[in-house]
Amino acid sequence: MKIPVIRASLLFAMLLVTGAPAHSQDSEWKNLNREAMALYHAGQHEQALAVGKHALAAAEANLGPAHPGIDNVLGDLALIYGALGAYHQAELLYRRSLAIQEKAHGPDHPVIGTRLNSLVAIYRVQGRFAEAEPLARRSLAIAEKALGPADAVVASRLTNLAGLYHAQDKLVEAEPLLQRALAIWQEALGPDHPTVAQGLNNLAALYNFQGRYAEAEALVERALAIQRSALGPQDPAVATSLRNLAVLYRKTGRETDAAALEKQAASLARQPQ
Repeated sequence: MKIPVIRASLLFAMLLVTGAPAHSQDSEWKNLNREAMALYHAGQHEQALAVGKHALAAAEANLGPAHPGIDNVLGDLALIYGALGAYHQAELLYRRSLAIQEKAHGPDHPVIGTRLNSLVAIYRVQGRFAEAEPLARRSLAIAEKALGPADAVVASRLTNLAGLYHAQDKLVEAEPLLQRALAIWQEALGPDHPTVAQGLNNLAALYNFQGRYAEAEALVERALAIQRSALGPQDPAVATSLRNLAVLYRKTGRETDAAALEKQAASLARQPQ
């Protein structure tokens, strides 16, 4: 009666042994990817690239080149390439990731919108605004369908699309998007949230470009009040709003007031964070 027990124990031991290499390989590419991203965040982009390439090769060997599980490695390696200015290589990786995720999840899954956003960012930094625009519109549509029209993620996608319109001097198209984004953030996060201040500054930048200085000034002043209250008077965001307000003061002939704001902003920039 002891023989079946021995055989079962041997079989269990064999399963443990044969299962070990796969687990080890799985851990290897994940550990490599974590190392690559740690180097990336430390600003060591060349070293991050070398490790990231090894991570992708190990993930492909373990899972296969078209497995959805390698998506994060593709995206992280693309991010590293982007930081190095290697935009073509980043684009290829993002497009490969997009194709894998579309096959796995369909064209309207939220992860598709995220990857489309990554492509938009790569196109935008290269000034390829017209190519980025339809991708941004599709990303927005996916978020609206998946999350609803009043979700904070939708506000971010609206802002991205508005930025592309602004870059192409499509100011009339950009304004309602920024207004809608601001309204969503105010409703979702509350009127005194730092993200609302960001939305106010975004809209103010558009008004400044249109010469609507009084409207822009009111928005920046409100953003500044929110940031001082929510983040503290020494926060870098406060310095940014001070500089924005100084620009508007100069454009309306208030040179002395502008200089005082710039001095405040410079003082904040010298403060240890």
